[in-house]
Amino acid sequence: MIWLALKTLRHRKAGFAGAFLALLCAAALVCACGMLLETGLRGTVAPERYAGAPVIVAGDQSVRQTVRTSAEKIKSKAKPLSERAWISTSVAERLRRTPGVEKVVTEVTFPAYTEDGELTGHGWESAALTPYTLVEGRAPRADDEVVAETGSGLKPGARLTVRSTAAPRRYQVVGVTDKTLGSLFFSTREARRLAGRPGMVSAIGVFPQVDISVEGAVAYRGDARGTIEFLDAEKSRVKLISLGGALGGTSLLVAILVVVGTFALSIQQRQRELALLRAVAATPRQIRNLLGGEALMVSLAAGVIGSAVGIGLGFWLRSRFVALGAMPENLALVVSPFPIFAALLATVVAAWAAARVSARRTARIRPVEALGDAALPAARLPWGRLAAGLVFTGGGVTLTLVLSALSTEAASSPVTMLTALVWTVAVALLGPIVARMAIAVLSVPLRVSRVGGYLAAANLRAGVQRLASVITPLSLMVAMTCTILFVQTTMGYAAGQQATAGSRADYVLGPRVSGVTAADVRKVPGVAAVTEVLRTSVRIGLEKYGAQAVTPEGLDRTLDLGVTSGSFRDFGGQSIAVSDTVAARLNVSVGGRMNLTLGDGTPAAVKVAAVYTRGLGFGELTLPHDLVAGHVDDPLGTLLVSAPSVPRETIGRAAPGVAVLDQTQAAEVSTSNAEVNYVAMGLIIAFTAIAVVNTLAMSTSDRSREFALLRLVGTTRRQILRMLRLETLTAVLIAVVLGTVISLVTLSAFSLGMTGSARPYVPPLTYLAVIAAAGALALAATVLPARFALRDQPAEVVGARE
Repeated sequence: MIWLALKTLRHRKAGFAGAFLALLCAAALVCACGMLLETGLRGTVAPERYAGAPVIVAGDQSVRQTVRTSAEKIKSKAKPLSERAWISTSVAERLRRTPGVEKVVTEVTFPAYTEDGELTGHGWESAALTPYTLVEGRAPRADDEVVAETGSGLKPGARLTVRSTAAPRRYQVVGVTDKTLGSLFFSTREARRLAGRPGMVSAIGVFPQVDISVEGAVAYRGDARGTIEFLDAEKSRVKLISLGGALGGTSLLVAILVVVGTFALSIQQRQRELALLRAVAATPRQIRNLLGGEALMVSLAAGVIGSAVGIGLGFWLRSRFVALGAMPENLALVVSPFPIFAALLATVVAAWAAARVSARRTARIRPVEALGDAALPAARLPWGRLAAGLVFTGGGVTLTLVLSALSTEAASSPVTMLTALVWTVAVALLGPIVARMAIAVLSVPLRVSRVGGYLAAANLRAGVQRLASVITPLSLMVAMTCTILFVQTTMGYAAGQQATAGSRADYVLGPRVSGVTAADVRKVPGVAAVTEVLRTSVRIGLEKYGAQAVTPEGLDRTLDLGVTSGSFRDFGGQSIAVSDTVAARLNVSVGGRMNLTLGDGTPAAVKVAAVYTRGLGFGELTLPHDLVAGHVDDPLGTLLVSAPSVPRETIGRAAPGVAVLDQTQAAEVSTSNAEVNYVAMGLIIAFTAIAVVNTLAMSTSDRSREFALLRLVGTTRRQILRMLRLETLTAVLIAVVLGTVISLVTLSAFSLGMTGSARPYVPPLTYLAVIAAAGALALAATVLPARFALRDQPAEVVGARE
């Protein structure tokens, strides 16, 4: 059957082009997602400032927990910390006394903000870790002296203001280094003061002649030095694992659905051809082998080209993530054969399985059907397809109930996409029934248009299978687009509503305000309260929770967290407040005790003083500022100021160089940024859009003989085009209703679990734009092929070999 498969490919180029395009896009998407996943699993960051030190000793950047999986097995699990773990200077002293260690260099790291942007501050002694070399001037000796990098454009003698953990201060540049790595060097004593952690260092560079091991710290060698130097790169790598896995899994499921639909339509269009093969003694097995061989040849070609396109797509995704700040520039994309082979294998298996599934009924077709002028539509849906549709419907119901009970974004995000996909698969399997019911209702208004509407209604009734094939990708596009877009708007709206309702402050100062500035603002006459706010995350066990740290004095004048039990009167010291979601998840209440791990790995035993409702707007946990400030990389936060009678200009004079916003402006600035999710999931939306165009173009192109017959019996080109537009708009209407219902059910369950309300937030203009885009895309994909088909003379088309 291979030779016959080759001949059919050669003579049915248009039909196989659609399958080829769908498979190519699927391969590209899977390959790009595989590259992201592999980068998360195997990506490394080469050290830059630490490149000159053979070994870097630093804190363990993971929180670890030992779990007993069975009576005999014990498993250790680790999760990354959100802040840098510091170690005691005594570790450096022990290393200096270790035989075989030639040199030990300590390092402190802290944020340093200048007029030109954010730099990383260090003591000059750590310049030996790179090593840096002075090209101008000398090393800093006094507390008001710094050494700048050559790329800063500063020269010895220049002066600059630096904002760090202490009050802003003017420094004089006394030297310039030969490298540009985003650093600013201070004298050793000044760097330790600005770091604000007496007796602690962020890292130790060791130059040993022997292997070393350090108790209470970790020795990093090779590229592992880059992970401790660039903590953001390590966090991004971990995020890429979840993002690549979730995006890849969703992409693969969407690809399978699209490919199955494309092959089903292609085989449906060849029903008479395959029946003729049966009439000349071709067995069902030979028919299946023929279709399987065609699928393998098309998928191999599409998989190879699609994988090459996927590599370029992977690099494009990386560039967008870097531009959005979700991925550091120095985390290189891993390129290996594994994503290519995975994409090729997935494409081939999906195509072969789609062809075999689509060919089951066709292979059993009765030879007598080849004698008809047109293939008759199936009288009823096959029992197997009906059963599968009901099973997926039950799966959709189950996933919807599960989703409504999930209250963490990490758990609900993958389930949300899966729920929408399962509902779409159910609609695809039950499509002919849905289409038949819809046409029974819509055929009445269609007949208002006497010629075009009558023909459209007749065609839709006779071509229920074709209509169902068109509805599937359209409803998939609408459902996925609405789900992806409105998950973000639902969370953002709920968080914004809570933040607005809970904010009592008249002004918000920030970002990056020091405690010294906060003290100055408190001294302004008429200021009733000033609350310092830091954002961080903590771990309870291995679970990560977003948290805010606030000063307790006057908190009731600046924030209203919606306390339901307990009180903030007991808040402070080792007493914290938790959201009702966390309280229910951890089964804690007021007076209960918890053990948590702060951002830098420091354990803390705390007591619950209050439970509140506005966790989305302010964080799942609220901690005392003093408990957290010494355990974050950047202790500069924002200020909430209650000063109803004080003008903004007065507040601004007390905090020079700091933005002063009112409540409305602050809410706008703090709205969550979802660009990364939109870029990632936008690829799936683009894929479904291509599937819509592909399916409609295939469906329209296959009807050239039908159009020619209509023209021969007197129908004009304009009437045919009107008929096609009405057919397409009817399909769009049905698909929009189905896609909207799917997304609404999914979003309602998501919203109920995450926000406590079953009402998702859907911006009307955005929703209308989605519908308009779907309609415009469908009309273009129908009308353009139809115009090409209508250019030929009808007699020539009817007489041509089919």
